[in-house]
Amino acid sequence: MDKKHGETQFKAAHGLLVAFLTLIVVLHALGIYLFTSGFLLTRIVLDHRSECAAPPADGAAGSPQRGCWHPKTFEKAVVVLIDALRYDFTVPQPAEQAHHFHNALTVLHETAVAQPRQAFLLPFIADAPTATLQRLKGLTTGTLPTFVDAGSNFAGTAIDEDNLVSQLRRARKTIVHLGDDTWHALFPGHFDAELTRAYDSFNVWDLHTVDNGVSEHVFPLMHAANASKWDVVIAHYLGVDHAGHRYGPDHPAMAAKLRQMDAVIRDMIRQLDDSTLLVVMGDHGMDAKGDHGGESDDEIQAALWMYSKQPRFGRSSPAYAAPPQTAKERSVAQIDLVPTLSLLLGLPIPFNNLGRPIEEAFIGPAGADYHNLATVSRLTAAQIYRYQEEMASVQSMDEVARASSLASFGFANDAWDAAVKAADAGRFAHVYELYTVYQQETLDICKALWASFDLPRMLNGVTILTLTLVLLAVYARGVAGDVSELSPQLLSRGGFGALASSLIGAALPEVSRQHSIIYAVAMGSNLGIASSFWSLRRRLLFLLPTTIWGYLSATFAILLSVGFAANSFTIWEDEILLHFLSTFGLLSTLSSFRQPNMTDRVLGVYHSVLFVLLSRLASLSRLCREEQMPYCQSTYYASATSSTSATWQLVLPLIVALLLPTFIRGYYDGTLSYQNSAIMWLGFGLRFGLLLSAVYWTLDAADDGEWYPSYGGMLKTLKTVIAQVTLAIAIGVGAPTFIWAKPFLNIEEGPPHTHKPHPSKQIVPKGPNSGASIAVLGYGNVHGSRYAILITIWYLALALVQKPMGAGALALCAWQIFSLLEIVATNQLASSAIGPVILSLMGSFHFFKTGHQATLSSIQWESAFIPLHTIRYPWSPLLVVMNTFGAQILCAVAVPALVLWKQQPRKKGLLGDVARAVATHILFYASVSLATTMWAGHLRRHLMLYRIFSPRFMMGAMVLLVVDLVSVFVAVVGMRVSSLSVAEVFGVTM
Repeated sequence: MDKKHGETQFKAAHGLLVAFLTLIVVLHALGIYLFTSGFLLTRIVLDHRSECAAPPADGAAGSPQRGCWHPKTFEKAVVVLIDALRYDFTVPQPAEQAHHFHNALTVLHETAVAQPRQAFLLPFIADAPTATLQRLKGLTTGTLPTFVDAGSNFAGTAIDEDNLVSQLRRARKTIVHLGDDTWHALFPGHFDAELTRAYDSFNVWDLHTVDNGVSEHVFPLMHAANASKWDVVIAHYLGVDHAGHRYGPDHPAMAAKLRQMDAVIRDMIRQLDDSTLLVVMGDHGMDAKGDHGGESDDEIQAALWMYSKQPRFGRSSPAYAAPPQTAKERSVAQIDLVPTLSLLLGLPIPFNNLGRPIEEAFIGPAGADYHNLATVSRLTAAQIYRYQEEMASVQSMDEVARASSLASFGFANDAWDAAVKAADAGRFAHVYELYTVYQQETLDICKALWASFDLPRMLNGVTILTLTLVLLAVYARGVAGDVSELSPQLLSRGGFGALASSLIGAALPEVSRQHSIIYAVAMGSNLGIASSFWSLRRRLLFLLPTTIWGYLSATFAILLSVGFAANSFTIWEDEILLHFLSTFGLLSTLSSFRQPNMTDRVLGVYHSVLFVLLSRLASLSRLCREEQMPYCQSTYYASATSSTSATWQLVLPLIVALLLPTFIRGYYDGTLSYQNSAIMWLGFGLRFGLLLSAVYWTLDAADDGEWYPSYGGMLKTLKTVIAQVTLAIAIGVGAPTFIWAKPFLNIEEGPPHTHKPHPSKQIVPKGPNSGASIAVLGYGNVHGSRYAILITIWYLALALVQKPMGAGALALCAWQIFSLLEIVATNQLASSAIGPVILSLMGSFHFFKTGHQATLSSIQWESAFIPLHTIRYPWSPLLVVMNTFGAQILCAVAVPALVLWKQQPRKKGLLGDVARAVATHILFYASVSLATTMWAGHLRRHLMLYRIFSPRFMMGAMVLLVVDLVSVFVAVVGMRVSSLSVAEVFGVTM
């Protein structure tokens, strides 16, 4: 076979392999989508609208001028939303017990205590997920969020159901919005175009732009000369939230932002007129690190304050004469704001509302107007009753939930009947209590039965993932010979099956067509692949493992998959992964002792011990989740209450820059491969890029800590430029080096006896009569050394977007990868499943060590701005993905090196071996994803579904798709580049 023909054959085989693995990616995506569309459904949304002319209770009709269902109390309103305003930020504390977030925003508490008839301050309890977009939906519709909303926090779509903003617009009120641009995604076209000012909400490192912009425009609007231009102003401040994300709540920057908000509210009080309501509230709180998204007490406890120049408010009990110190004493739900504001402003209550009127707003200044309180409670309860009747008539996808819903509503209606009887008797205080009971029982029912699960979709999604998993297992471990040769047959039959099935699905009724087509395409493709395996049944192997390493690989996968059924196992996944890696290191040490070759024995033992030590060292980096307390101590940040790195951690990127290239060079020196372009990249390019990364994080710490306040602007610009240069080195220097470099070989000439024997040195005679010979240095690792450069290039790019502790953990991961390559080579495990499985375990383990958890609040959104000033699509989301899944990406890139390391250039079957290794690596993640999917579906009514099982399912699905894409389009394509480079010198072998 001539060289050109060989290259053509290799490229064709490689292209078909990529196409087949891409088909597997598509099948995974279809299965995940189908399950997700059934599992993460939004609640039942009714498109009904409350009308001014159609009150829910008899005798409640009014007019828009004096109030639709109830006489309005205020003509106008200024609604100030201070993002992430936690309740305890507003309550004073003794100086000796105070933190930075105490005693800075004092005006709310002062006025509520000094003027109880004009102001009240209450804990304002949010429903999880505590992300801004979901909270805004709850604050305007009066309904509860659902799981699917958690994944859409930065891609909000317009609210179609009845809500407070649309009711204002229907009443021809002029609404002005200032601040967070999320409102415009939810309510497009609802705000006055001339007066509204929206600001980007995603840059959590910017503490001042949004706040200063809101203040700049809100105070001129409140001036008497402009009072006629608007009816409702919504001012959404973001600085408190951003200070929490950037520094944590217990930081001087938080105190400064709270003092700024205190001054803003005092100025608003001075400018407020008698007919305008002033509302200040938080949409959620924040945890000890300043993050939010979950359902811990600190995340759900926001603050609500209402103020009027006239005595409009009151309290029914002296116990509430002063605001409580904690949210446990007296609190209101955030959904209660919707009926409260609607009735205070004379609007209909949105149709889907489940909240109740806030007592302090309607009890009257004397705290005894139970007639008014009973009236507004009756209106609200009647609207809920109307909503309940409509919702109960909707056919639920989950028949168990539907049956329970109908039975439970019947129980809640007993309270409704009792309230109607009490109203006839004129016992208004009792009426109010009974309507409150009715509302609470209805709300509890909806909380328990809110998600309407589409079980057929969920089961079909699981079926697709299961069948794809089985076929991938057969491909990876169950076919004898070169699996890359199977690509044409598998691809053609899989594609034909998908096409034929899609035609059948398209012929089904419109109501189920999308579901049917997706399911038919996936199943048809799977059955087509299965038919190919059946035709090759003589080549099929027994799938059960035949070696200790095979059994160990299967054991790791099975134990993880089964363990995710338990919440404690899921919570402590990082510790379990550490034990798995340590177990492998111990067994590889014992195996290395049994190697007949002394060199292999020494190398195997050394790298096995080093592997365990590196795992233990990486375990020192911890970001504890709430459920692990008090048995875990976070070390990833400066403290458990901080979102910034400790000053001493800045030395970690510098140490990595100085040492890691040297350590990696040692692996190249060991195979005589530190030649040519490897010298330029490892000795200069990689090291210089890592040094720049260390400089970036030092400048970032100086910017965060305001070490040089007068140079703040320059620091921001300089660090962004340095980050861009670092990425330019990885992309502009590293990538071309990998693509166009020659194999890392060198030549030594001399008499045969002068060449020292080495497994990576090939000695050939120079000529028949010359008496000299040529030694080819790096010959024994020409494939592995050439490909492994790709690992270091990706490491540089990924390390930049990790915080200092994360960069250190990822460096240990990179070091472990090279030690694993030596362990696999010295123990002759290149064809075993253990190498790809251990890389999967390492990716999962270092995911936790780089400061992440299977929780929404651990996502480091600020990584989107490391090389950028503003959001840039698709780069900003890509940077967040690189930060979050950096360890899994790096390990997926390394998979082909397991096969290629210490392989001579004319080794046959490398493409098939790489295909098998990549498929095994994907298979492990597919097993975990399927397990978390099945357990999430099975435990869909579990108390810990949202807190533990649902986030772990979402993480498993995301990781699988990311690893799929990286494995196919980076690892397998990278293998093609390195193999063709070697083929230019030695010819193509397949």
